[in-house]
Amino acid sequence: MNDEAKRKQLRKYKAFATGLFVLMAIIFIITTILQKTLDSHWIGYVRAFSEAAMVGALADWFAVTALFRHPLGLPIPHTNLIENSKEKLGDNLGSFVVSNFLSPKTIRPYIQKIKISNFVGEWLTKERNQEALIKNLSDIVLDILNKLDDSEVSHFISKKVSEMTDNIKLNTILGNGIIYLLDKNDHQKIITNLSAQIKDYIILNEDVIQERVKKGSYSFIPSFVDNKISEKIASGLSDFFREVEENPAHEIRDLITRKIYEFSHDLKESPKWNDEFKTIKNDFLKNDKLEEYCNDIWLSIKKTLNNELQEEESSLKKYITKNLNEFSQNLKTDENLQNKIDHWVRVTAYKYILKNTHQAGNLISSTVGNWQGKELSEKLELEVGKDLQFIRVNGTLVGGLVGLIIYTISHFFI
Repeated sequence: MNDEAKRKQLRKYKAFATGLFVLMAIIFIITTILQKTLDSHWIGYVRAFSEAAMVGALADWFAVTALFRHPLGLPIPHTNLIENSKEKLGDNLGSFVVSNFLSPKTIRPYIQKIKISNFVGEWLTKERNQEALIKNLSDIVLDILNKLDDSEVSHFISKKVSEMTDNIKLNTILGNGIIYLLDKNDHQKIITNLSAQIKDYIILNEDVIQERVKKGSYSFIPSFVDNKISEKIASGLSDFFREVEENPAHEIRDLITRKIYEFSHDLKESPKWNDEFKTIKNDFLKNDKLEEYCNDIWLSIKKTLNNELQEEESSLKKYITKNLNEFSQNLKTDENLQNKIDHWVRVTAYKYILKNTHQAGNLISSTVGNWQGKELSEKLELEVGKDLQFIRVNGTLVGGLVGLIIYTISHFFI
């Protein structure tokens, strides 16, 4: 029912209550006149009823009217109560709503019924909803990307990278990395592979060794002797590296391992290496270079995102769609996931509502308090005025009956 219909209804019931009062007044006048000319007992009873009914009607009219305005426009104390007490009314109404509708005991049963996971799962399974969601998200991200200042973003990235790398000690990272490989014994594969490569090189390049031996030999030594010596050298070296390759426990492996451990510890702890790597880092990450790197990275990311978000069938959108389908199916079939999500939603909603109940009270209080007094009175009268007119009707009838009883008692017993 709109406000206009409520006004018509209120006027109707006001007219009914007022009409009943007018009727009692007419009866009172008629019976008063008749009582002067006729000597019938029933006239006194009717006159007493109508007289008391008028008093009751006027009293209740005054009480009902005093709630919403000054009766007859007269500034009588304790009238126009709603307009004069709107701030207090707003505070009390806000407190009433918070205490009775937003208390933990009241909201808990409703919170416990929340099952948003099934709803979200069903909603996401529909293709049009997925498309709408992806489109809206794409539009939001594109809008953000286009509004970002590229120079500010790249400067921000470079600043954060600079802050992150200021305390990074590359020599320590490299030293720890080497120790990690040594502890896992992964370096043995390198030794094995390197030994095999050296062995094969020696076998394939015996002529190089032969030339070296001849070059360092004396002129009076025959060539066949030099050849024999070079052959022995090549054979010995190839056999040595074959042994290293095939024997995991070869002593040279232990020696290499110890030396690498020593080097890695020296790399971590020596100020010389710290300074060396710091110089390398500073040369590589100079402010101008770092700004350039970060700007290139950001522009590349931005361009890629723009292309992916604008294309209808981009890889990114296909990937998001695929994951939305998987997520929606999990929401519909995975009870554990459903319980986790629903529990999180319930707890979050419960905490948020309880944390902000005072905001609801303040909203009601401030809203009512900011209404114009006359406006508030009219609003409330439209809502409850019809029922209040029955108070006037009841006051008229009850007042008349009480007057009749009093008249009867006084007539027969006094």
